[in-house]
Amino acid sequence: MHGMTPLMHAACKAQVEVCRLLLQHGADVNCNKQEYGYTALMFAGLSGNTEITAMMLDAGAEKDQVNSVGRTAAQMAAFVGQHNCVTLINNFFSWARLEYYTRPQGLETEPKLPPKLAAPLHKIIMSTNLNPVKMVMLVKESPLLADVGALEKCYRVMDLLCEQCVKQQDMNEVLAMKMHYISCVLRKCLSFLRQRDHNLNALLKSLLKGRDGDGFPQYQEQFIRDVIRKFPYCEATLLQELVYSIAPVEIGNDPTAFSVLTQALTGQMVLMDSEFCATCGERGAEKRCTLCRMVVYCGQACQSLHWFTHKRVCKTLWQPSSQMDPAQLRELPDHDDEVSVTEDSSVTEDSSVTEDSGVTEDSGVTEEETASSLRELHLGPEVSEADASSSTCEASASSSTCEAFDDDVPMTCPAFPTDFHF
Repeated sequence: MHGMTPLMHAACKAQVEVCRLLLQHGADVNCNKQEYGYTALMFAGLSGNTEITAMMLDAGAEKDQVNSVGRTAAQMAAFVGQHNCVTLINNFFSWARLEYYTRPQGLETEPKLPPKLAAPLHKIIMSTNLNPVKMVMLVKESPLLADVGALEKCYRVMDLLCEQCVKQQDMNEVLAMKMHYISCVLRKCLSFLRQRDHNLNALLKSLLKGRDGDGFPQYQEQFIRDVIRKFPYCEATLLQELVYSIAPVEIGNDPTAFSVLTQALTGQMVLMDSEFCATCGERGAEKRCTLCRMVVYCGQACQSLHWFTHKRVCKTLWQPSSQMDPAQLRELPDHDDEVSVTEDSSVTEDSSVTEDSGVTEDSGVTEEETASSLRELHLGPEVSEADASSSTCEASASSSTCEAFDDDVPMTCPAFPTDFHF
């Protein structure tokens, strides 16, 4: 095709090192002199190479440039089924925008965000896996973030970014909702750390605890619905779309709040199939529970974390005894014994998993009648203080609670009628 630059050719053919070399020597990442108005980012998206796509974005590629038929890079990638590139483009957040808060502004004597926190926070922002368990795990993995003072600074910066996304000239509701969502997760981590849950295990167990009978994570569902309810810009079109998609759905039915939110923010449809880890929601999970073989995990750590709740329903997911050899039935271990994870094949891992003995399982969430005012619009049942205080959430059984949020402030919103129920 006429007008293609060397960078476009390299991106189209997924030549990672060539792209890196050209960018280091000043190649114009936003050149659109190609005969159909394509840019290097469009070719990167069409190639399906996420590394090159990220490289173009880091180099300053404009996501909103369109070609001769009015299509952006994300739209072109979606047209050819390169959904990982679509997600990456839609969720890209410039390092420079976060770095701004690491420098004192105006009369400030210190920055809003300590420079050492910028990298781990940017990693969370760039994550395309919005599962709250995964985000809490990212916080837990970073010694710098898993601190009360650090989390306070981080969630305040996320609130500022959310406001900035809404009030900028080209309002970005999708990014604003994501910033708000991350802020709420960080607030929840902060709340549990203040309750002396030093390793955030109690929060992880609360988010994973499944409902008796089917193992559906009610608390996680309610948390996500509460996050959406608390989005401060009620006039946002995205908020209204989310509310009307989720509100009619009873907790435990499809679509879940997580799947609706993920599709809205990343452009991808979350399907509860064998590709997603039952613990952290990471795509590409390949290891199965050796008993029921109906649940998949990223690896041993995720299976170990999830076993305390999965063991309640694992037995019901077993194959009917008529379909199994009697010798196999005799060999199946009891559910209180150790359980290992296997690859999709029948080969068993050497390591085994046991339930974390230091954690209790009574961190359930009880339901209440929803109020009719918009402030109490919460997309489903909420946890009462009495029930929350009586439940145990892991390591702080005597004092920790499972309240959905501890910063409830009355608010009204003209976007919906006052008798609209969530």
